Amino acid sequence: MTVEHLDRGPLSKDELAARVARDIPEGAYVNLGIGRPTLVADHLSPESGVVLHTENGMLGMGRAAVGDEVDPDLVNAGKVPVVETPGASYFHHADSFAMMRGGHLDVCVLGAYQVAVNGDLANWHTGAPDAIPAVGGAMDLATGARAVYVVMPLRGRDGTPKLVPRCTYPLTGVGCVSRVYSEEAVLSLRGGEVVVEETWGTSVAELRDLLVGLTIA
Repeated sequence: MTVEHLDRGPLSKDELAARVARDIPEGAYVNLGIGRPTLVADHLSPESGVVLHTENGMLGMGRAAVGDEVDPDLVNAGKVPVVETPGASYFHHADSFAMMRGGHLDVCVLGAYQVAVNGDLANWHTGAPDAIPAVGGAMDLATGARAVYVVMPLRGRDGTPKLVPRCTYPLTGVGCVSRVYSEEAVLSLRGGEVVVEETWGTSVAELRDLLVGLTIA
């Protein structure tokens, strides 16, 4: 059943990160992509038992470091200083990618340029002649993680939808995304349908008007 919060506006970046954190299963092994997904680390309680993995070679990453906690040698994949959790370990970059490719991660949280209704993901290149490709570990994560959550606005800078019937940008992964988190709504992708889980400042009817060509349940 959809929960609509029409008495308030869209979520802030931190509120959205907290909402994503709420859906991560207890005890899960999780990778957080560069950018807004890294904020999720700040909203995971130690009691959850969630273990964060970074592609630059750390297992047991904690929240963002502040003040005297900052160690320039202790950073996440986006070069943001972080703290370590008890039992944290470090390893070679190649070993980190072996964990990603070997199916050892329960969840990864990524940003995206586009997501298709069938779960296709495009997040490494817009295809524009002057764009700078940024593959990173996204292809390995999209293929290797058991569940892929995407954090992205529902609209691009030009106002066009980013959740689409079919991706027009080069693909990162095929049929891999199970859920999309935006400031306006949480949307699950199931069997070619978009299932609206929760909204903020936006009604299901307004989402239907925006996401033309998609089946909204």
